[in-house]
Amino acid sequence: MSQISQFFRERAIGMLTAGMSNRAIAFCRLQRLFREFGSTSNQPYNRRPCVTTPAQDLHIQHLHLQDHLRTAIWTATATISLHNQIISAQTVRNHLREAHLHARRPHRGLDLTAARCRNRLEWANAHIRWHLALWRGVLFTAESWCSLYRADGRQRVWGRVGEQFADVNVVDRVAHGGSGVMVWAGVCYRQPTQMHFIDGILNAQRYHDEILMPIVVPFIHDHHLMLQHDNARPHVARICTQFLEAENIPVLAWPANSPDRSPIEHVWDALDRRIRQRVPVPANIQQLHTAIDEEWTNIPQSTT
Repeated sequence: MSQISQFFRERAIGMLTAGMSNRAIAFCRLQRLFREFGSTSNQPYNRRPCVTTPAQDLHIQHLHLQDHLRTAIWTATATISLHNQIISAQTVRNHLREAHLHARRPHRGLDLTAARCRNRLEWANAHIRWHLALWRGVLFTAESWCSLYRADGRQRVWGRVGEQFADVNVVDRVAHGGSGVMVWAGVCYRQPTQMHFIDGILNAQRYHDEILMPIVVPFIHDHHLMLQHDNARPHVARICTQFLEAENIPVLAWPANSPDRSPIEHVWDALDRRIRQRVPVPANIQQLHTAIDEEWTNIPQSTT
């Protein structure tokens, strides 16, 4: 065999061997893709490669569905990636968003124990058959704190990257709402009581002298109503309960930790919105006092 023929023969054998090796490598690669990602597709993408398996992504979703208060940092610390490294919290957030799980501010609920839930259910069952005329004969009363400034933490500003601390993006915050006033009032069917401002701490004696005797008792006797107030210590003190019994004032029993059942809470919310919408907004305690007085008398009767 000539040297030229031997050269071409060796070259052909080498190419055949290399082709078989490349096919074996390609087959192993397809096996690895299917094992890790459940698919053999190799479409180009513009994002970083995944560092977690689909099973890990599903496990992350289950963890946060079982514990809604679980943080992304906890999950990232407990999850090991494909490269035997701890993943980042942002990776956890991205996978949760892909599953339509988004972080939101939690709703502030009531501290209801098993006994309190049972009492609320018993109260609801006892009053479920009350018709509208009976509820119209109840005077709902409560105290509320009106602060000069209110920040609910949801105010947003629009800005470019790197402008977080620019003057136009900084909002001045006043600690503790810049002080405020405590007010008491009552509402019944289309008939609110007068507003009473409470200076200092409200105790049982002051509740008796400043609210029950001059405001509540005459109002209830004139309109033939039943009194409702919560279980705050000044309300259920002996001096107040004995006074109400002596005046023949019926009191509606109220379950503990149940402000959500009193319609006056909706009136407080309406009053607060009307005060915040005033132009100009109250800038000191005296202006806040005047605004509360004016807006309380201007609230539509349909609200109360």
